[in-house]
Amino acid sequence: MLEIGSGTGQHAVYFAAALPQLIWQSSDRAENLPGIRAWLDEAALPNTPAPLEFDVAGTWPAMRFDAIFSANTLHIMAWHEVELLFARLPTITTDDASVIIYGPFNDEGRYSSESNAAFDQWLQARGAHMAIRDVGAVDALASRVGFNLIGNIAMPANNRCLVWRRGCA
Repeated sequence: MLEIGSGTGQHAVYFAAALPQLIWQSSDRAENLPGIRAWLDEAALPNTPAPLEFDVAGTWPAMRFDAIFSANTLHIMAWHEVELLFARLPTITTDDASVIIYGPFNDEGRYSSESNAAFDQWLQARGAHMAIRDVGAVDALASRVGFNLIGNIAMPANNRCLVWRRGCA
């Protein structure tokens, strides 16, 4: 499992402890790696290798992964980076890989809640490139590269967990 945008490393530690059969590969931009390393070092789990330096607009890992996970990243990326992320997924995933994306999403251009509308305004005040993404627009990107949406799960705090699988209809 490759986690894209691991942030602090807390997801890596949580999921690696709960799913010891998986190797949980964290990754993020260089400035976030020290914090991730601190979480991984403290947890000392055998299934969490050192984090990879990875920016979707930069060099991509040379290895292939069975699954990709990313939480709370699409709304802080510029749209062209979201497009790049999905366009390049086939280069790092196996033929039957899963992609799991967690975060806030709009549906057909509509906010799921007033709190998400306020959050979107806050994001755009921080940076014009930031915005809550639409499920349909993101699914179209995934579909173009052979990933089929198999799950759209409502989560707490008006978030969603979107799950795609490659090689299934």
